[in-house]
Amino acid sequence: MKEKILIIGSGGREYSLGKKFLEDSRIEKIYFCPGNGATENIGENIFCKDDREIIKFVQDVGIDLVVIGPEVPLVEGLSDKLREARIKVFGPSKKAAQLEGSKAFMKDFVSRFHIPTAAYLQTSDLKLAKDFIASLTPPIVIKADGLCAGKGVIIASNQEEANEALEMMLGGKSFGDAGKRVVIEEFLKGFELSVFALTDGEDCLLLPVCQDHKRLLSGDMGPNTGGMGAYAPTPLCDESLKQKIRTKIIEPTLKGMAQEDALFCGILFAGIMVVENDGELEPYLLEFNVRFGDPECEVLLPLLKTPLLDLCYASINRRLRALKVEFFDEYCLGVVVVSKDYPYKNSEPQTISIDAFDERIGHLVFAGVDKKADVLLATGGRVLLCIGKGKTLLEARNNAYSLVQKVHFKGMAYRDDIGFRALEYL
Repeated sequence: MKEKILIIGSGGREYSLGKKFLEDSRIEKIYFCPGNGATENIGENIFCKDDREIIKFVQDVGIDLVVIGPEVPLVEGLSDKLREARIKVFGPSKKAAQLEGSKAFMKDFVSRFHIPTAAYLQTSDLKLAKDFIASLTPPIVIKADGLCAGKGVIIASNQEEANEALEMMLGGKSFGDAGKRVVIEEFLKGFELSVFALTDGEDCLLLPVCQDHKRLLSGDMGPNTGGMGAYAPTPLCDESLKQKIRTKIIEPTLKGMAQEDALFCGILFAGIMVVENDGELEPYLLEFNVRFGDPECEVLLPLLKTPLLDLCYASINRRLRALKVEFFDEYCLGVVVVSKDYPYKNSEPQTISIDAFDERIGHLVFAGVDKKADVLLATGGRVLLCIGKGKTLLEARNNAYSLVQKVHFKGMAYRDDIGFRALEYL
């Protein structure tokens, strides 16, 4: 009997998950809740006003598996409610999702389990926060405790700037309630990696290591965004460094969560800063996410040779150790195309036109789009991703940027240097 799958979410990550599932002949149909203007081209969009309606839809339609894409439903406990209704769901529990839901919880947790991370203070007390800032050498990192869609991090270049950002957060003027408790950290100098682990709570499988590009402008300039592009695998992470990440960060986290009765099943993302200490490269944890990252998900899934359905069920059924997972021997690079005013404000909807292209070089993933009379409109900040594939990273990059030239809408913008660190390294 063929499977019906419901994907919760509306962005490029969810479109990419649906596209990957549809490669599997065992899949009968994909539903998206709520989806976007392009997901209805590969499945069916539905709208549910709350968790109760989601559960009713799943039961009425006979959904076999629910996959939760974004962080908010996980942090709010949707996966728990689905499990209580005896519905198979891919995504960690509300308790486990605190790793992303609260940066203060995460920092205290990794401190308890001796996982390497930057020195920090988490507080809602303005005086304590200012005293700690005074003890640090700039730049200084200030993070809103709660969820901010990847934008709740300020890197202050001096103490005055740090104190100003602090007052805006704790006063509720920046990031609302999410910023009324803050985490202040020392700045770590190095290069960042995105590491994703599939886990069933005990065993884990590290996916090809990615590198994300969070700054808006080329050369890593401008404000932080949700991500302007990514590629995988990265040559900046050799097997030795990957093993350090596994043994010093991923495995102690899974063991610690199990000890605290918050068994983690699903995808655990670790944002890693690699720092050189006495000639050795050492990984430090920057943040955790409790789901596939975006845009990393869009470059990881095309590399996956083993059916995604098998990975989900191996995690759910605690059988990851028995699963043989294979990846294509290729590189994948994604360029995010954004609207004119991203990330500062919403832009006016714009009609998207796409020239014909050779699908052997890659594909498009749609995120912030609506559909009106069969015409796609750019309505979100991050509108779509151009995903290039290749036998080398340079080939994948060239293919991705050739796809960018096939996309047209008024005000579109993108970075022209995705993958630059690795290409300089090579």
